[in-house]
Amino acid sequence: MEQHKRAGFIHHENSRIMSVLREVVFGSEDGMVSTLGALTGIAVGTSNHFTVVLAGFVIILVESISMAVGAYLSEKSEKEVEQRKLDEERIELREMPDHEREELVEMYERDGWPKDLSSKMAEVASKNEELFLKEMAYRELSIAHGKEEATALRGGVYMFFAYMIGGAIPLVPYIFLPIATAMLVSIVVTFTGLFLLGVATTRFTRRVWWRAGFEMLVLASAAAIAGTIIGTLANKYIAGA
Repeated sequence: MEQHKRAGFIHHENSRIMSVLREVVFGSEDGMVSTLGALTGIAVGTSNHFTVVLAGFVIILVESISMAVGAYLSEKSEKEVEQRKLDEERIELREMPDHEREELVEMYERDGWPKDLSSKMAEVASKNEELFLKEMAYRELSIAHGKEEATALRGGVYMFFAYMIGGAIPLVPYIFLPIATAMLVSIVVTFTGLFLLGVATTRFTRRVWWRAGFEMLVLASAAAIAGTIIGTLANKYIAGA
């Protein structure tokens, strides 16, 4: 059946970027914030241009790998838990089909379906194991069984590159400019990047663009400022030790 797509609506879309939107936003934001905080703290405590740039590259590389692995493992663990629930539900369908069918009827009725129609739908579903499992997974376990979702590996890859790109934004000024100038430029371009990242998310939401951008800017900036203060204090402690 051909889908009717209305301009501006995204609920029929199944793009890869939508399936890993969490990783892209999280990775980009964390890359900008973490790198800015660390670099600013280091830059305040040293006048060595090479040290700041090298530290930036190391931080971005290590953190991007760590974030990618974390995204992969968390997504993989979540899928494994869901799969175990589905396997257990399948066993119950085979061993207690009547009980499970009654449960499905009750869930249909709770959703507002008439009792006679609920019984008929549950009866039809129970004759097809995959359909039965799909209905029970969705209504009892809140799992969209059979729905194509982002793989754990894909999420990790997107997280890696999102963090790398986000982290490069505050680092680039230090590559081409003196430390004092680079510090100010790095802060400005990073805050601008955070605002634009918030604006970009409105491609998938119905939020007002400037509100989304401002929210991202304020919340992420607070984290960046906290990171900068901690980094500065740490450098002073190390220098005085």
